[in-house]
Amino acid sequence: MHHYQKISVIIPALNEEESIGMVLNDIPGEIVEDIIVVDNGSNDNTVAVAKNLGATVVLEPLRGYGAACLRGISSLKQDTDIVVFLDADYSDYPQDLYTVVKPILNGKAEMVIGSRMTGEKEKGALLPQAVFGNKLATFLIRLFWSFKYTDLGPFRAIKYRDLLALNMMDKNFGWTVEMQIKALNKRLRIMEVPVRYRKRIGISKITGTFSGTVRAGVKIIYTIFKYGFIK
Repeated sequence: MHHYQKISVIIPALNEEESIGMVLNDIPGEIVEDIIVVDNGSNDNTVAVAKNLGATVVLEPLRGYGAACLRGISSLKQDTDIVVFLDADYSDYPQDLYTVVKPILNGKAEMVIGSRMTGEKEKGALLPQAVFGNKLATFLIRLFWSFKYTDLGPFRAIKYRDLLALNMMDKNFGWTVEMQIKALNKRLRIMEVPVRYRKRIGISKITGTFSGTVRAGVKIIYTIFKYGFIK
């Protein structure tokens, strides 16, 4: 039996008042100690809803998924053991959190990616451009690092001390792929587990617009080549 490990959850949020309450309510409170919602400049009631449900809310005015995650990391308590990243739009199933952290709790991995590709997906939950982008990115990673990821899924868990050692830098779309590449470079034990995925509430900040899709795709591919050639 594993010794007790403290789990903290970081949720980047931008105008998610309709969904953030459902996300927070579905997080299994019996295993999670700390929930940090990073407000990325919302102009709706996201902050009020999150505070009412007992989450710690921190503000990151610089727009960007990576920037919000970095702010969340800097707000963690130092005695945290495992950090989980979860989206605020209710596309992930927070109930799957135990599935995601279990390999770390059991000492089988230092990082676990929740794979939407191998899990059950609601029809239309993953837009075609997201599926294509994932396939291309994971193919390129396999080419450079000989490691087979199936997804750059946002729902993931990593040991706190290993997360700090990755020295994460990306402020926007390259965040997830940067973490997965740096984990390979650091030779962390990495696993993927299937997670369920459904249509998000509201419009995606990335794949919901054409320009967002292109910018995200370019940044992800740039990040792969950057780290691929400086290994």
